[in-house]
Amino acid sequence: MEDIRYEMKGGHWRLSAGKAVYWEEERALIVADLHVGKAAHFRKAGIAVPGNIVQEDLYRLQQLITKYNPQRLIVVGDMFHSSANNEVQYFRIWRNQFPHIRFELVTGNHDIMDPSVYASLDVQLMDTLTLGGIYFVHDPKDKPADNGELYAMSGHIHPGVWMVGNGRQRLRLPCFYFGAEGAILPAFSAFTGTYCVEPGEDSEVFVIGGTGVFKV
Repeated sequence: MEDIRYEMKGGHWRLSAGKAVYWEEERALIVADLHVGKAAHFRKAGIAVPGNIVQEDLYRLQQLITKYNPQRLIVVGDMFHSSANNEVQYFRIWRNQFPHIRFELVTGNHDIMDPSVYASLDVQLMDTLTLGGIYFVHDPKDKPADNGELYAMSGHIHPGVWMVGNGRQRLRLPCFYFGAEGAILPAFSAFTGTYCVEPGEDSEVFVIGGTGVFKV
């Protein structure tokens, strides 16, 4: 999975086609909206969903951890999806590979399991996280007014953009969105939709296409 380098707020970032950001100064791998348990939740409701989604998502995350060797993994909300199920147990086994990495979850609207479950998974819970002038919060609307002193990094929206080809083909692709007041990360899980964002004059958008990332 290729990445591109990006400088922002005095930091050096690597935007990965694996739908993650690596912050070099903090040695932090940052993702949003893993939704572990979502596929099992749908299958329980009788909706036909492939059974290997969580395995593929976590394998991709494992590849990113191997590539960047982070000291901490920051998940900007919706790490899990609703109540505990067998996918959460799969995550427990997967998590044991990385006892040296601090897993930090900025809770999202779907992170509703009992705190004791997160503790048993060695996942640290927090409502928000401020690190090096970056304010991590799941929903960008929840960023407090601060006169521009903090730059938000969020998830929740699952941002994407429409790409139009010469033959009027239209393809909606996930993206990283960097606005004047905050950034929005793409949803990490393959089992999510996308919400098309409209880039403004003061924003930068990086689209994930195949194994690469490119600016639009």
